[in-house]
Amino acid sequence: MPRPPKFRVVNGFPAATIFKPAGVPKIDLEEVVLTLDEFEALRLVDHLGLYQDDAASSMKVSRQTLGNILVEAHRKIADCLVHGKALRIEGGAVELMQRIYECGGCARTWAAPGGAERPAYCPSCGKSGIHFNGKNGKIEGICGKGKGKTKGGCQ
Repeated sequence: MPRPPKFRVVNGFPAATIFKPAGVPKIDLEEVVLTLDEFEALRLVDHLGLYQDDAASSMKVSRQTLGNILVEAHRKIADCLVHGKALRIEGGAVELMQRIYECGGCARTWAAPGGAERPAYCPSCGKSGIHFNGKNGKIEGICGKGKGKTKGGCQ
């Protein structure tokens, strides 16, 4: 029996979760699932330009594991582009990190997903003096379609 997957840390969700070729109904397309950890690896390395060591630290995995995640993500995206398939981003063995914000006016603190934009106003008093207090924490573990779904593993 394989060991359960180790949860990888991600800092938010993508802005859109499905990408497809223009002019083809989604019902007629084969789908490829890109897991949230693969999306996060692409975001950190290819979009933000982080070195793989730094991206691996952010996701709480080894550099070799991050490299393996990137290879699989690049393969899936190439498959979609070459064969005209739809790409769905979902699932995987991940922990979504949250950021803790604090209001400078009323001192209220609250959590928001790590990938979300900084709030403009306090939800309690409506003032704009919002500060990230430097703390992060886990929101939840997520599993779904893709490599993260295993029997007895994620729940």
